Amino acid sequence: MKDILALGIGLNREILTTVRLTTGGVCSLVGLDMEESEDCKVCVTESLLLLMHSGFRAARLSFAESEGVCIKIEGDDYAAPEENYPDDEISSALLSALAGDVNMQRRDGRLTAIEFRFAKNGR
Repeated sequence: MKDILALGIGLNREILTTVRLTTGGVCSLVGLDMEESEDCKVCVTESLLLLMHSGFRAARLSFAESEGVCIKIEGDDYAAPEENYPDDEISSALLSALAGDVNMQRRDGRLTAIEFRFAKNGR
């Protein structure tokens, strides 16, 4: 596995477009097609929203190449979640439906990190 990019971001809705653009660039770099790239961007966005809803104010993203792209998103700077978000179930379902090898890590009952993979040509 070859590391491509790691970055830390503050979690707010204004940064999501920038992260989507960055994710699209990484997908292009590793040779994912347009559909896989779009699915990957959705998964990154939904993962960040899940971590925001879990009470994190920041996140660390890591992109690595391995016959596609492996992505790990970890929550950082925890503050108690403000409210319950019913759409979190939809976000989790989207991740499971679109990405491969989805791993949601929890500590003390709360989501702390999400890892998933997109292979070239769906392999």
